[in-house]
Amino acid sequence: MDFLPEHISNYTDAHTTDESDLLNRLNRETHLTVLQPRMLSGHLQGRTLSMLSKMLRPKNILEIGTYTGYSAICLAEGLIAGGILHTIDINEELETIANKYFKESPFSDQIQQHIGNALEIIPSLDIDFDLVFIDADKENYLNYYNLLIDKVKSGTILIADNVLWSGKVTEEANPKDFETIALQQFNTAIQNDERVENLLFPIRDGLMIIRKK
Repeated sequence: MDFLPEHISNYTDAHTTDESDLLNRLNRETHLTVLQPRMLSGHLQGRTLSMLSKMLRPKNILEIGTYTGYSAICLAEGLIAGGILHTIDINEELETIANKYFKESPFSDQIQQHIGNALEIIPSLDIDFDLVFIDADKENYLNYYNLLIDKVKSGTILIADNVLWSGKVTEEANPKDFETIALQQFNTAIQNDERVENLLFPIRDGLMIIRKK
């Protein structure tokens, strides 16, 4: 998922605000103890999420796909006083790691974890979300989007991760490559949805920024 030449990538990281000590420890623990650590947002993407959240100053954030909690902490940095981030993940095994770092963060009272199927949990959340981050199972990206787009107000920002999928979305997908096909369909649907305006950032594995008109 590294599209930039290494020297450009290194220069970019060197000229981006450092991650906090807490995030650095979470980053290291994820890489040492968890399978598929590349799923973690990491330094550049994490600072991107933090910056966007700080610009928006959301009251309510929804994250679909907690993993070990790195992106949730980054997004929570932009919450207004009293704001809440709701994060959903189906994997109970990672809840302990995420919860440990949430409690150590300045946002321990502002992050609410939900364990279970996001397609079932989202309809139960009667909350006016200002910012949504989608970073879960790729086959359901469009389902998550369709659950939310009519519920959120004008000006709400939705961000979808991994929309470049290591470049696979630019190629003809194997019929059995359901994740690539799902992401191609998601990207096309967003591009053709007149209810929104969108911008695909080639940051890390691709961030689709979507604003409801």
